[in-house]
Amino acid sequence: MPGPDSFVEDWRAGGFGLYVHWPFCAAKCPYCDFNSHVVSAVDQARWAAALSSEIARLGAELPGRHLGSIFFGGGTPSLMEPETVDTVLRAARAAWGFANDIEITLEANPTSVERSRFQGFADAGVNRLSMGIQALNDADLRALGRMHSVAEARAAFDVARASFDRVSFDLIYARQSQTREAWRAELAEALAMTVDHLSLYQLTIEPGTAFGARAAAGKLRDLPDDDLAADMYLETQEICEASGMAGYETSNHARPGSESRHNLVYWRQGDWAAVGPGAHGRITLPGGRYATEAHRAPGAWLEAVERQGTGESLRELVPLDEQATEYLLMSMRLTEGLNLARHARLAGTPLDDGAVSRLADLGMVERTDGRLRTTRQGRPLLNAILRELAA
Repeated sequence: MPGPDSFVEDWRAGGFGLYVHWPFCAAKCPYCDFNSHVVSAVDQARWAAALSSEIARLGAELPGRHLGSIFFGGGTPSLMEPETVDTVLRAARAAWGFANDIEITLEANPTSVERSRFQGFADAGVNRLSMGIQALNDADLRALGRMHSVAEARAAFDVARASFDRVSFDLIYARQSQTREAWRAELAEALAMTVDHLSLYQLTIEPGTAFGARAAAGKLRDLPDDDLAADMYLETQEICEASGMAGYETSNHARPGSESRHNLVYWRQGDWAAVGPGAHGRITLPGGRYATEAHRAPGAWLEAVERQGTGESLRELVPLDEQATEYLLMSMRLTEGLNLARHARLAGTPLDDGAVSRLADLGMVERTDGRLRTTRQGRPLLNAILRELAA
């Protein structure tokens, strides 16, 4: 088994980032199961102070590090005032210092209210924008509960390109009544707009969402069946690769060198400090690697920070075998795959050779240069591959 200190510096293989959760939205999308809340007004100064306090607390626990990435997620972070973002970034720099090439991403929606803030975010230090466009079809945008039109999305995208060197946007496919032909046309339109990164997600119906309730009641009709959704996935990979935007992760595509560095921290099992309601983190301390969670309800989180000095609701040691499982599940989403020696060091034993060989014989995975990765044929069957490897 690994020695007591073998895991302490393991996070360095994945890097160190900061996640900042802004839980507020102008409206709740019917497919969304994230921790987001619709409110009429937010005391931005109070929230900026609370987020900065949490960053300072974690900075004292994790001294001597430098941030490689910061990600403002939500919710809708583009509803933050630029001054709030500036305050949070100043706190992060004071806590850790920034790598010279730090990536600072903020998620945004393309409404006119939000795009008016884009230059302010850039002035505060944000250097990458991730836009939630979701569809390039007005009827489907309405069905998805989005508050913008295609014209607004294009206008916001043009503003973003003028303000940021790096701009990504999200699209959802396998939508109601969507055909392969319609998705191919929409994807071609998206690739013509793209700067350097695309996130392309298959619509999933999650319990606890408005779509989940409609599906349970038999009222969410005309969703593509599994075969059609799988065909859309395969065509997406082929079309993006031919356009120079190969998939580097199950749902993410980028030009070489433009991959999301923050998300790679998750997929490569680095450390990330996490602040804000419902935020989940992983931090390595002298006693081991810990999972952290924050109070989900915005009011409860804010009160805990102000009265108790911490918004954390849980801090739990992650045993090495669970770290190994997390690394397996996350790294196999990447086309670069899993470092076999690193996994064995965490698990205390190599992956089952019989299982790996069976999958390799089926053409599902390949072992090269000390790594295990899925093949093109295996990627659509990732969940089945993981079940076999984790058994």
